[in-house]
Amino acid sequence: MKGVCLVSENITILVVDDEDRIRRLLKMYLEREGYHVEEAENGEQALQKALDFDYHCILLDIMMPEKDGLEMCGELREKKTTPIILLTAKGEEANRVQGFELGADDYIVKPFSPREVVLRVKAILRRSAAFAPTVNPSSSKDLVVFPHLTIDHDAHRVTADGIEVNLTPKEYELLYFLAKSPDKVFDREQLLKEVWHYDFFGDLRTVDTHVKRLREKLNRVSENAAKMIVTVWGVGYKFEVVNE
Repeated sequence: MKGVCLVSENITILVVDDEDRIRRLLKMYLEREGYHVEEAENGEQALQKALDFDYHCILLDIMMPEKDGLEMCGELREKKTTPIILLTAKGEEANRVQGFELGADDYIVKPFSPREVVLRVKAILRRSAAFAPTVNPSSSKDLVVFPHLTIDHDAHRVTADGIEVNLTPKEYELLYFLAKSPDKVFDREQLLKEVWHYDFFGDLRTVDTHVKRLREKLNRVSENAAKMIVTVWGVGYKFEVVNE
């Protein structure tokens, strides 16, 4: 999917919920936008579908029989970086945080407006690696280069000490946003607004869990790259160049 300019007819979204009426509702609204929609009624079925096909986005309910959304999210993240939006009940705050720790990119609280879901899907697709523009190899690349870390924004590719790091769209965007402004401190509210691209009173732990996952992934291949994401206690985070 990388390097391909897509239109809505080329986009396939997986809707996962054990309630048939919710699947039908979301399918109707998404198909109105020209998206192709597939369905799954439990996590086990959804996981198999998601492993067999590269969906552009997955709308994933948390509470489901057989295999819940959190299990499915965690197992899929071991194999793929497909954008995932969790569908959660209002009282499932702990589950939402756990979902972010497992690699979910966003969440929508039930009951929700179908129009809001469509807007969230559009936002995450715009930021997805699937929408990285095709680049002529002879043209200059949009590169952000530091010791131990390189971000190729044209390809939505991150390498740490020469090894590619697989990030979810949200993890990638968080890293890219911080890296574009070295040494500038951003508080959590700013990051929620600038990286998540919509104003909402979200749980600030959304930022913390994404930073944690980003550091862990970088640290697997380069301790120096992981050190570049710096916590400024009582304020937020910044990107600090490591020259070691």
